[in-house]
Amino acid sequence: MNHIRKSTLQDISRIAEILIFTKRMSYRFIFRDDKVSFGEMQVLPLAQEYLAAPEKLEQIWVYDDAFVKGMIHIEGARIEELYVDSFFQNEGIGGELVDFAIEEFDVNYLYVLEKNKQAIRFYKAHGFEVTAERCPEPGTEEFIVRMERRPAGRSNAAG
Repeated sequence: MNHIRKSTLQDISRIAEILIFTKRMSYRFIFRDDKVSFGEMQVLPLAQEYLAAPEKLEQIWVYDDAFVKGMIHIEGARIEELYVDSFFQNEGIGGELVDFAIEEFDVNYLYVLEKNKQAIRFYKAHGFEVTAERCPEPGTEEFIVRMERRPAGRSNAAG
């Protein structure tokens, strides 16, 4: 976890780039709305949002190994966002970010799109399980589900 540090103003460009491109890759097949994916979601406006409100960076931590490869946004005991640049996925970066959030902030829950099976598998592999809580994703026809961290020592026998 020696690559994880608090985000700074200098990270805004990479954070915005990771968020936009990874969200496009992860959600396009779910939402099927190219007007949003390629029209509304843009790197520069997102970076400008962070520049205009740098306090948003207070809850963001980055995985920096020569440059920023991933980010995690933590709100209290919740993982708000976790994204790893598509080029560096499957290298353990996301796992390190989750472990950091658990160890440093005792995070114990998050919300994920119900159709995002890849994210659900990832979080299950890192000790979270889907709960019965399910609600609409605002402004869409999709649903999000709550995932909670399993108590230590309890395995996920259900698979």
